[in-house]
Amino acid sequence: MNLRGAQATRFFATPDPTTAGALIYGGDAMRVALKRQELIANLAGPTADEEMRLTRMSGAEAKADPTAVTDALKAVGFFPGPRVVFVDGVTEVQAAPVIAALADWAAGDAALVVTGGALKKTSKLRKAFEGHAKAVAVGLYDDPMSREEIEAAIAAEGLTLDPDARRDIDALALALDPGDFRQTLTKIALYAGGETVGSEAVGLMAPATIDAETDEVIAAAADGRAGAIGPLMQRLGGQGVAAVTLVIFATRHFQQLHAAAVGGGVGNLRPPVFGPRRDAMDRQVRAWGAARLETALALLMETDLTLRSASRAPALAVMERALIRLAMMART
Repeated sequence: MNLRGAQATRFFATPDPTTAGALIYGGDAMRVALKRQELIANLAGPTADEEMRLTRMSGAEAKADPTAVTDALKAVGFFPGPRVVFVDGVTEVQAAPVIAALADWAAGDAALVVTGGALKKTSKLRKAFEGHAKAVAVGLYDDPMSREEIEAAIAAEGLTLDPDARRDIDALALALDPGDFRQTLTKIALYAGGETVGSEAVGLMAPATIDAETDEVIAAAADGRAGAIGPLMQRLGGQGVAAVTLVIFATRHFQQLHAAAVGGGVGNLRPPVFGPRRDAMDRQVRAWGAARLETALALLMETDLTLRSASRAPALAVMERALIRLAMMART
């Protein structure tokens, strides 16, 4: 089944506990990551990771061990409760074991949550999930957040807004991607301390433009410029940029590089990339190659898991170390 708009929003918020799973795909890795987080939390509950009811693997890992996804779906957990198998960043060349696992799914198995990039209508992965009686496929595009999504984000932070502040929040939702929008709402909620929020508070908490420096530190890693990463991370840390935001943006960049490497070049990317960024990405694709980009994506997935775990390691330090490791990989 293919879900869109309000149907998709309701599914992420209150998924059918008997679902076989969901494919979430789109060109914006941030949107995809936020929605898969929401879905997994609502399918398996907030303690699924601690109780070992959540199994994670990358698309490359699934391809390397073709039975891994099926085995994970059918494994019996030590703790009672719903189970989820999450396969991240699956491309068409990695899709076969995922499709086979979905076809072999039976009642009582874990739910299968899969993420992918900007998959075409002809995608075998899309067709498998869209044609399955108990699974869904959801495509996420660079459209502004819907009113339902904005209302849900405001409610999740417990915000009370006066009319002027509400107009400002609606404008922010149009200007920011969903991840930055939610982070801004969290900052506003902390600032407000339970009181009604006015327009002034929204203006104070609205983020400055940081995309350029975020792109710069990721480009430094992809180009092998390890020495530039430390100073850039200091500046980003001073601006309040979260490590999780950086790992999502870095993953999106390296997923685009991998898609270009296996799909015939940067010119075939959808959505297209223009200008100097296209030239830089074309150079990076040639320097890395598909195999090393898969290794880089595995490192970023491991970093993402560490940042979202109960680890006490400083988040920005963990992210800086990962970027430096990527830069060193780029030199080899």
